[in-house]
Amino acid sequence: MNRTFYLLMGFLSLGLVMVALILQQFGYQGVAFLPCPLCIMQRVGYLGVSFACFIAMAFQPSRKAFHVLATLFTVFGLVVAGRHIWVLFHPDTSCGIDPLETWINQFELVRSLPWLFKADGLCSAQLPTILGLQVPEWSFVWFAIILIVLVQRLFKKH
Repeated sequence: MNRTFYLLMGFLSLGLVMVALILQQFGYQGVAFLPCPLCIMQRVGYLGVSFACFIAMAFQPSRKAFHVLATLFTVFGLVVAGRHIWVLFHPDTSCGIDPLETWINQFELVRSLPWLFKADGLCSAQLPTILGLQVPEWSFVWFAIILIVLVQRLFKKH
């Protein structure tokens, strides 16, 4: 497990958050993609992967521990993205303002960085697809790819 691997994984995760921010700020096909609570939790997953990878890159002695932490953040994001996909296909489960939205928006970090962490969209909103998939489906795919790569690297013989 070398430093370049962690640098690339960290920037991949940050890049995916940047794509989400671009969709939020500029939209796609004339529609703004307002983040819902589950979107914010997926961002936390990507940022956690990025943070853990950058720390693993910097500190050789604890590299494996931070690799495992990145894997756990990936599993978290995969579960949240899976739940989000389920909500998309069962829109009757959503009833307007989600209690999770209220809980997430109360944190000081959200107040400090609302452009990154404020949840103000609906989890069941049917937004335009991008290359045939909804954003949570793309997120699930990316978390799955990251998980496969991290697990493969964790058990790779040196």
